[in-house]
Amino acid sequence: MSDVSSHAQPGLDLVDPPFHSGELAVQRRAGVATEAQALGRRSIRRYMPDQHRQFFSEQPFMVLGGLDADGQPWATVRAAAPGFVSSPDARTLRIEGGVLSGDPLAGRWQAGTMIGGLALQPQTRRRNRVNGIVTSVTGDTVMLEVMQSFGNCAKYIQSRAPTFVARGATSADTAAQIATQLSDADRALLANADTFFIASANVAEEAGPARGVDVSHRGGMPGFVRVDDAVTLTTPDFSGNRFFNTLGNLSHDPRAGLLFIDFASGDLLYIAARAEIVWDGSELADFPLAQRLVRFRITEVRRSREALPFRWSEVAYAPQFRSSTPSL
Repeated sequence: MSDVSSHAQPGLDLVDPPFHSGELAVQRRAGVATEAQALGRRSIRRYMPDQHRQFFSEQPFMVLGGLDADGQPWATVRAAAPGFVSSPDARTLRIEGGVLSGDPLAGRWQAGTMIGGLALQPQTRRRNRVNGIVTSVTGDTVMLEVMQSFGNCAKYIQSRAPTFVARGATSADTAAQIATQLSDADRALLANADTFFIASANVAEEAGPARGVDVSHRGGMPGFVRVDDAVTLTTPDFSGNRFFNTLGNLSHDPRAGLLFIDFASGDLLYIAARAEIVWDGSELADFPLAQRLVRFRITEVRRSREALPFRWSEVAYAPQFRSSTPSL
């Protein structure tokens, strides 16, 4: 059971809103500042509610965001039998093993490192997030002190169920293929993608309680990621939780890390990029319902073949996509 109750410690219990200046600026520009700050005070916590702690422990994979030695954000994933993520107490998350080949954060799992985490259960469209600081690392076991914890709604999550499959030793030991632009195979994967994950960060001291790394989910119908050329992607941004954690971080530091999963092969495609927020203009009409666009200029591409040890059920698209008009 949790040693912290929601009645004893609602939200962050802070005088200041739980957002840094970049997030606040984006909220103001989007016209949702008052609503976002009120909701953030209520729903962003310093601890994990019991239902979140249990949810983390039930998942066979977790998406994580961190920074490499140069400060470049990367979104990555760990996967193992449910229970590899656990919560000894309401402020601590334990991640034991689950390291996959080609992890771009290899060597960066160190005490003091800032990490963002997302537990996503596609078949039920549930997701919960944590942001925190690594307190200790023993082998492949990481202990994370949770600094922010909050849930997200079920919007835009495609339903598909994972089943573990054995991966051969060859694929497990294969180094990631690294390039500075997308290959034809990469472009085909992105053009048909319906899901990706994005890591971003603001680790400046002045960010206060909102300081850290964030990783979040993006979903849409195939084609919602537009491949402009071998080094440029454009994606729509639609209404979400109004916190604007990702866009707020990108307004502070435009570096982003994208993670795409090839659900057929188990390949993981990691992309480092610099982001530009496109707030208005005629181009928005190319993406129905888009409130903004985000353009990514790619600086590095890594493909880790057959790294994710799952077979996936057929996709059932999110209810938001059942009309003829796609949305994010």
